[in-house]
Amino acid sequence: MVQGHAVLVTTELKKQLERRKALLPVKTILRLSDQVNGTNFIALQSYLNEIKVRQYSESTLKNYRFEFVRLLCLLRDRIVGELTEEQIKSYLLWLIQHKKYSEAQVHTAINAIKFYFEKVLHQPRTVYQLPRPVKPLQLPRVHAKEQVEQMISKTVNLKHKCLLMAAYAGGLRVSEIAALKIADIDSKRMTIFVERAKGKKDRLVPLSQVLLKNLREYFMIYRPKKYLFEGSPGEPYAVRSIQLVFQKAKAQHKIIMKGGIHTMRHSYATHLLEGGTDIRFIQELLGHNSLKTTIRYTHVSVKHLQQIRSPLDDLNLGEG
Repeated sequence: MVQGHAVLVTTELKKQLERRKALLPVKTILRLSDQVNGTNFIALQSYLNEIKVRQYSESTLKNYRFEFVRLLCLLRDRIVGELTEEQIKSYLLWLIQHKKYSEAQVHTAINAIKFYFEKVLHQPRTVYQLPRPVKPLQLPRVHAKEQVEQMISKTVNLKHKCLLMAAYAGGLRVSEIAALKIADIDSKRMTIFVERAKGKKDRLVPLSQVLLKNLREYFMIYRPKKYLFEGSPGEPYAVRSIQLVFQKAKAQHKIIMKGGIHTMRHSYATHLLEGGTDIRFIQELLGHNSLKTTIRYTHVSVKHLQQIRSPLDDLNLGEG
């Protein structure tokens, strides 16, 4: 008490708010305060804490959080833990019919919901074996070697050129390029160490002689501190910036094929396959868990297609 007035100690309250902000953006907290009942908000906190404890990736956290929050906002006074399988199926149908969810989005929504009931509430998996839409077979988009050569050779900025080289020479994902550290380049063993990539797996990929030569020149000019490619000293180059580098290179050479810098990874795998590299070795280089994922590249390889003569070419259509 100070002069007859109570003193409000806010230390613990501030700590709780900071813990909430670590899991939820401030805008989301404000929105949820009006749309989600107290029981479901506690469920959300348990949900996010469980994801953190399991050390899921930031991308998975964001996707699952979005889908679970969307469900909670629709429930109003209903308790999420009391939903039946039929009610969840009705919700998924609503996502498809009214929100126009794609097959991939529905899969994410199902996984996000299953995570709560199976991992947070520890209910048996058999209770929520939900029907999943069949994913369409989408072939990866691949650049011709000549297109890759144009994009790289005509890029004047040395840092940007090395970024594009790394994407193609190692079949790296854009997040892997951004996370590369100077120490990951081993010129003695001629390898690139890809640390804690998708699925939290480390892997090694061969270091290209051409890439190494350019990286040495790049290092002498830019002098990165920690990360191989840095936006500011000691900080990784932004993923969005890497994507823009690729889009600029593509636009300069009027390459109209859809797709971002991930197409360089697809091109790397396909060109290795066309060059005779065993598909199981390609699987290891790409860090795929299943060979089924890697087999997609057999569908876009033109090595054998180019040996097939079209029946149209055998017709005597004449000139007139």
